Amino acid sequence: MPAVERVFGERPRVLDGSRAVLLGDLKLQLEAGERELWLIERNGPLEHRLGYVPVRESIEDALRDARERLLG
Repeated sequence: MPAVERVFGERPRVLDGSRAVLLGDLKLQLEAGERELWLIERNGPLEHRLGYVPVRESIEDALRDARERLLG
C-alpha cells in the first residue's frame, strides 16, 4: 500500500486481503502468483480489465509502468 501511495500520490483502499487496492474507479490487483498487476476499471458492480503489467523486479516498478500506461 505505501508503494501505491508513493507512485499514484493518493491513499488507496485495500481490497481482497491486500492483493488488490482501489483508487477511485481503478482497481489494481495482483494475480498469477504476484507476477501480474492487473488494471481494472470499475463501474458499480461491473468491472472491465484494461490490461496488465508484468511484475519483474519490484511491485513499485510495475506500479510506475501501470501509471505510465494509464496516463499514456
